[in-house]
Amino acid sequence: MSSTPSTSSQALVGAGVLVVGAVMAFGATAIPSDAGYAGVGPNALPWLVSVVLMLCGGWLVWEARRGGFRELEAPSGAASGDWRAVAWVVAGVIANASLITTLGFILACGLCFALAVRGLRIGEGKAGGSAKRGLIDLLTGIAIAAPVFWLFTKLLAINLPGLTASGWL
Repeated sequence: MSSTPSTSSQALVGAGVLVVGAVMAFGATAIPSDAGYAGVGPNALPWLVSVVLMLCGGWLVWEARRGGFRELEAPSGAASGDWRAVAWVVAGVIANASLITTLGFILACGLCFALAVRGLRIGEGKAGGSAKRGLIDLLTGIAIAAPVFWLFTKLLAINLPGLTASGWL
C-alpha cells in the first residue's frame, strides 16, 4: 500500500475544492451588491473567496491529471486518527459554542483554546498536560481572545457576547 495518495484521490480533492467554491459563489448571489464604503459591497469578499477557491481547485485537478503531486512527502504521524485527541478538540468547539453567551467571548474562546491545545498535544503523542499546563493554556487563550474581542467591539463596532455590561470583558 502506497504512503502517498493516488492521482485520482488528488483529483477528487481538487474537484471538492471546486465544488465548495461554486457553492460559495451561488451563495454570494444572494448577498446584495449595493456599494458600501469605497465602492465595495458586502458581497465582494464572498465572491473573491469563491473565485480563489475555484482557481485553486482547478489547479489541483490540473496537477493531479498531469501526474499528481510529484514532490509530495510521505505523510507523518500515526496510520490512524487518535480519537481521544479529536474528542478534546471537539469538546473545545462545543464548549465555546454553548458557553459563549454565558461566559462571554473572551473566556469561552480561552477555554476552547485550552481544550483544543490539549487535544493537539495528545494527537502528537505527548502528554496532555498537568493542571498547571492547562491553566497556562487557558491564560494564553484569553490573551489571544481579548485583543480580538476589543478589536471587534471597540474598533469595528461589531457586537460580540461579553461577560459584563461594560463591554471590556
